[in-house]
Amino acid sequence: MSELAIRAENLSKQYRLGTALSRHDTLRDQIMGGLKSAFRRGGRAEQGPETIWALKDVSFEVKPGELVGIIGRNGAGKSTLLKILSRITEPTRGRAEIRGRLGSLLEVGTGFRLELSGRENIYLNGAILGMRKAEIDRKFDEIVAFAEVEPFVDTPVKRYSSGMYARLAFAVAAHLDPDILLIDEVLSVGDLAFQRKCIAHAKRLQERNATVLFVSHNMFAVKAMCNRVIYLSEGEARFDGAPEHVIHLYEQESRLTTAKWAQEMVGPDPARRPIRITEIELLGEDGRPRTVFDYGERMRVRLSFEASERIANPNFCVSFIRSDNVACCNFNMAMDGFTIPFVSGSGTIELSTPPLKLVSELYTAQVMVWDTEFERLYTAQMGRNFHVQDQLLSTHFGVFHEPAEWRWPAGEGRS
Repeated sequence: MSELAIRAENLSKQYRLGTALSRHDTLRDQIMGGLKSAFRRGGRAEQGPETIWALKDVSFEVKPGELVGIIGRNGAGKSTLLKILSRITEPTRGRAEIRGRLGSLLEVGTGFRLELSGRENIYLNGAILGMRKAEIDRKFDEIVAFAEVEPFVDTPVKRYSSGMYARLAFAVAAHLDPDILLIDEVLSVGDLAFQRKCIAHAKRLQERNATVLFVSHNMFAVKAMCNRVIYLSEGEARFDGAPEHVIHLYEQESRLTTAKWAQEMVGPDPARRPIRITEIELLGEDGRPRTVFDYGERMRVRLSFEASERIANPNFCVSFIRSDNVACCNFNMAMDGFTIPFVSGSGTIELSTPPLKLVSELYTAQVMVWDTEFERLYTAQMGRNFHVQDQLLSTHFGVFHEPAEWRWPAGEGRS
């Protein structure tokens, strides 16, 4: 049996809320851990309201040369797992063994100093990751070219966009030539061309037997990059296997779940509500199921529902949520001037969107049913994922792009 790159044995991490922080956990860790785990089933019953388990007895082994995806909903424990493997956070119980030179990219710009230039931050971040100055000197031009920041290398990084941050941070970490590279969602802020470049670089690392662990909500990137996927749910490892199989199970389990923000308003069980969504279908204009749409295309969203009681004037709403949880747009019957007197029993309703002007990214369709005054919420459920693609438009351009009208008054600035 070949030597392992990573061995995790019964890794568990407990956070105590509302108490002094340990030296390994930042305020942000505590707050985000609390928000992400507030509604975990069994969490409060097992250890009371002041503690949560971000990870519970997670065990796995990774061989050199494997590209492993880590997937799961927000709060599943993905980032906590990578922090433990990176030795940023200590486990509450269990142990992890890492064999080889480790490079990690857990948050965009981690280790960067805003007042320093890109050049200075390359040397600083490289030193933090364990690179010697001679090694950074040798790889400097390659890092800058990979990050595509040549014109801005001597500009303070406080003036960089999030995409420039991501490219530079990834370039430094990847050119560490690590034996093991841990990546947490950083590719979500890059454009499609840069994502493809990162995936290709990860494949090159694999060819020289490096190991990559990749956390992402982007199933397209996971499928393209990984030869194995681990699915975390509520801090536990639910499935571990081939990407197609595990991703299918994840999407089936995640589909039509209650939106976390709405659980206190509607309760966690859709079957106990006056109306629930039983199916969400994303279709092209031709009526065929789709998961990838070009910028400017229209989408048809077909909703199947079951109303256990008569609901007067239901207000069906569809929102598109980006992979970083930004709510990008909302379509609803009340504001769009469409009414239904009442619903009762089973039925379907279909929305045809205007041309999608969202930038290239991964999105999730969220479906809600309100009253017409947006005062009572009947249900809020997460639906299918889809991708909008365009060769140019990325999150650098904001949430959407709609052409504007430009005017140049005659005679001004023409002398």
